[in-house]
Amino acid sequence: MKRELSMEFARVTEAAAVACGRLVGRGDKNGADGLAVDAMRQIFDTVNISGTVVIGEGEMDEAPMLYIGEHVGAGGSEVDIAVDPVEGTNLVAKGMPGAIAVLAVAPKGCLLHAPDMYMDKIAVGPRAKGCIDIDAPIKENLQRVAKALNRRVSDLNVVLLDRERHYPLIEEISSAGARISLITDGDVNPVVEVGIEGTGVHMYVGRGGAPEGVIGAVAIKCLGGDMQARLYVENEAQALRCNKMGISDLKKVLTLDDLVKGDDCLFSATAITNCNMLHGLRYFGGGVRTHTILARYSTGTVRLIDTIHRFDRKNFNVKL
Repeated sequence: MKRELSMEFARVTEAAAVACGRLVGRGDKNGADGLAVDAMRQIFDTVNISGTVVIGEGEMDEAPMLYIGEHVGAGGSEVDIAVDPVEGTNLVAKGMPGAIAVLAVAPKGCLLHAPDMYMDKIAVGPRAKGCIDIDAPIKENLQRVAKALNRRVSDLNVVLLDRERHYPLIEEISSAGARISLITDGDVNPVVEVGIEGTGVHMYVGRGGAPEGVIGAVAIKCLGGDMQARLYVENEAQALRCNKMGISDLKKVLTLDDLVKGDDCLFSATAITNCNMLHGLRYFGGGVRTHTILARYSTGTVRLIDTIHRFDRKNFNVKL
């Protein structure tokens, strides 16, 4: 991918975030998602790529735009695109922290085409790269990560989704002595946070969405961290869908290189509400200020972009 495309992808997530921002805390998660999808699709049409959505809003019959298999872009490099115009629609609806607009991009054929099902995941930052094993007990993983970070296990903060399926895992983490932060929705954001020093997040673990797992893998690869995952197949229909999408070994431990191949991928996320690492949308008379993380694997560059947008100069599909 051409270097100058990086900022164009940041524009895509900025547009999605701003378009839905007025609905923060207003209880309309579907409305917020619809506005973000429209804005993201609109900006994609101006980017010089020939993109194929491999992770998006669903199948063609489920979503009018950004559906799996849709072609986007104004023409150019062939790329795979994974998007979540609003990661954390419930968070937006309730005005809670952690909602982001997010996309991941890689050359064509480099992103795992993950079906809409569960995936077990474990992710850590750069200093703990190579220390995790999804098949090992969580206590052992915590000890390895603590050693790599030159900390005690009791210094570590582990993020999990607050779900009943995680209660046994929560007990194991607590018994090992680590601290725990439970989140209600959105498991791309904490995967990103483990890759950034100073966020206070040292590990993400648990079972969440497989599409989000691929997006998170691009992020953590760009940030220099590490991740392992395994698809969680619940029935024969899911197994058949995996096979249809080219995934034959359903029990395989997926490494970063399985989730996102090659040495040229990019990740962009713009905060809608406040996150540990990013400021949420900040409105002022006639405009809005956004905060975006933009990371590229091939160069190792990570940018935190603080941008002021004037509504009289841009069209973000926003009703003022």
